[in-house]
Amino acid sequence: MERLQKVIAHAGVASRRKAEELIINGKVQVNGEVVTELGMKVDPDKSLISVDGKVIAIEDEKVTILLNKPSKVITSMEDPQGRTTVIDFIDVKQRVYPVGRLDYETEGLLLLTNDGELANRLMHPSYEIDKIYEVIVRGILSEDVLDRLRKGIQLDDGMTSPANVKWVEKKNRQTKVHITIHEGRNRQIRRMFEVVNFPVIQLKRIQYGFLTLKGTPKGKFRKLTKNEVCKLKQLIKLECH
Repeated sequence: MERLQKVIAHAGVASRRKAEELIINGKVQVNGEVVTELGMKVDPDKSLISVDGKVIAIEDEKVTILLNKPSKVITSMEDPQGRTTVIDFIDVKQRVYPVGRLDYETEGLLLLTNDGELANRLMHPSYEIDKIYEVIVRGILSEDVLDRLRKGIQLDDGMTSPANVKWVEKKNRQTKVHITIHEGRNRQIRRMFEVVNFPVIQLKRIQYGFLTLKGTPKGKFRKLTKNEVCKLKQLIKLECH
């Protein structure tokens, strides 16, 4: 027996947090009965579970995907405005959903999975997964500004954690740096550079933990190997079967 929200997450329908919202809002039925209590446990092999009137399929095969997201693409399952979403680039039989997000203009490495437990742990701030971004800003950054970024920047939602910032290139009145953070606040890097008065021209996530974009062109994806998934799980203290 497993908690209902965990079964929904494992089916790839939504993250566990979103599944809890669906239950509370009366969107979930078990064997034809609406369920609104989060504590309910079900047998995934015997219970008929539907979300928004659609019966969910319990997927035994877990898959995790690395996508090299282009800019001007929404990190979402669908978009009411009809814009291109990351799902438009994925062609697998499982229903996968993004692990965290990259904003509309940001490109680079994005993970998608149907493993709810893996996704929840990867997104949880306590596990502090390093993410490296390549940033091009307008203007020439001084060492003093880099030190401010390294120590943490006061944003409207609090002080950022210290960041690792490295020079890459200076030319044409622009500076390219690599910055490593482990937080996942909305538009965090863009906001950090706005505070120090160096607007971001281009932003690309080039590494997530040990994973890089090597061999994955822009707009393409690949499935992570079993060894890569196990290595990810080791980072977040999950058993690998």
